[in-house]
Amino acid sequence: MADEKEEYSAPNEALSFVLAYLPLFELLSMTRVCKSLREAINNDILPWLKLVVDRPINCRLSDDILMEVASKAEARLQVLVLINCVKITDDGLLRVIAQNPHISKLHVPGCTSLSPGGVIKALMLLSKNSHRIKSLKIGGIYGVRKEDLETIQSLINHNQTQHKRNNIFCHEYKKFSTLKHIDTNCLVDLDVCPKCNEVRMVFDCPNVGCKKRQGSQCRGCEFCVTRCVECGICITESEELEEVSCSDTLCSDCWMKLPKCNFCNKPYCSQHADQQLRVSGSTGFVCAACHSKFY
Repeated sequence: MADEKEEYSAPNEALSFVLAYLPLFELLSMTRVCKSLREAINNDILPWLKLVVDRPINCRLSDDILMEVASKAEARLQVLVLINCVKITDDGLLRVIAQNPHISKLHVPGCTSLSPGGVIKALMLLSKNSHRIKSLKIGGIYGVRKEDLETIQSLINHNQTQHKRNNIFCHEYKKFSTLKHIDTNCLVDLDVCPKCNEVRMVFDCPNVGCKKRQGSQCRGCEFCVTRCVECGICITESEELEEVSCSDTLCSDCWMKLPKCNFCNKPYCSQHADQQLRVSGSTGFVCAACHSKFY
C-alpha cells in the first residue's frame, strides 16, 4: 500500500517538459503545491536551464537572488530572459555570464540599471571559444550609441555567416508574451532608425499593399512613424486619427472592430481593455473618463 501511495503521489514524468517552459514566478509557485512536486523541481536541472523573469517578481530581483537562482542550472544555463528587472546591474549580469558561458539567448529589455558597456562585456565573455549567441534583446537600456551597436553586432556576427534581418512589427512586439522569448531567434532587437539616425527599436510595416513599403519609407522607430497599435500598419499624416479612450493610436479598420464606450463612443485598444468599467443594469462598458463624469 505504501508503494502504491508513493507511486500515486509522484508527479508525472511528462510534467518535467512543461516545467522547462515556465517563467520563474510560476516555477516557484509550483514548488509550493506539494512536497513531491517541490522535490521534483529542485532535483531536476531541466526547469532551470531556461531562466525567464517577468512580473510580478522582476522589480524585486536583485543581483544576489539572480545568482542564487541561476546556480540551480549548474553552469549550464542556456536562456536568460530578464524583463524590466530594474535592480540587475552590470556586475550581477557579468557574474551570471561568467558562471554560465553557454548562454545562447540573452534578453534584458527594460533592465535600466544595465549599461551598454556591461552588455558588451557580457557578449565578450559569451563569444569566447567560438560560442554563438542566437538572440540579444536590449531595448530600453539607456545610452546605446551607434558605436556600441556596431561593437555588439560584430561580437554577435563573429564566425557567423551574414545574418538577414528579420522584420519586426510594432503590434507584435507590444503584445509579445513572456514565453515567446524562449523561442524567438531575433539576432538583435535594436537598429539605427533610417529617419532620425538614432539607435532604437525599428519597426516594419506589415501591410503588404502599403505604397510606402517598397521604398522602406514607412520603416522607422515609434517616434518617427505613427502606427496602429492593433495591426501595426503605418498611418500617414493625411489620415485622420481616430479618437480612443487610451493614449494609443488606431487605424480606421481596427477602430471599427473594437467595442465602444456607451457615452463617448471611444474604444480601448486590446492592451487596455481591462480599463473598461462595467455598470450594473446596462450592457457594454463605460470608459474611465465618462465614469468619473457621469457616475
